[in-house]
Amino acid sequence: MIEVVIALFLLGIGVLALISLQPSAWRLSGKSDYLGRASGILAAQLQTIESQIMNPNNALPAGGTGPVYASGWGGTQKSAAPQGDVEFTVVTTITPVSGTTNTWSVNVQVTWPGNNTGIKESMIVAQQQSFSQ
Repeated sequence: MIEVVIALFLLGIGVLALISLQPSAWRLSGKSDYLGRASGILAAQLQTIESQIMNPNNALPAGGTGPVYASGWGGTQKSAAPQGDVEFTVVTTITPVSGTTNTWSVNVQVTWPGNNTGIKESMIVAQQQSFSQ
């Protein structure tokens, strides 16, 4: 009988420990969801800007700040948010690289509510004559 009581006591302590970890697991799951969505938006923005700059027939895209929803990503277009979706802010800066011609530095930062730092990435893009056709 004493063994059963000790086993139940130890089992109860283990269950309470697992229950106390649940809120932090939910928090970390939410953070990873935001980070995953932001990285998708960041990659899409960089790819779009790069393809526009590489073709010399295109006008240089304008940088700027635009709000987007992760599920409705379409450049800087803002569509109606599905219920439960969050608004991300995309800041794009395009500057010419000094000492070169037809080469630009592209900086993109994606932030979301509760995280003003967000994630950012930069790349150097040069126009390619072979992309003009």
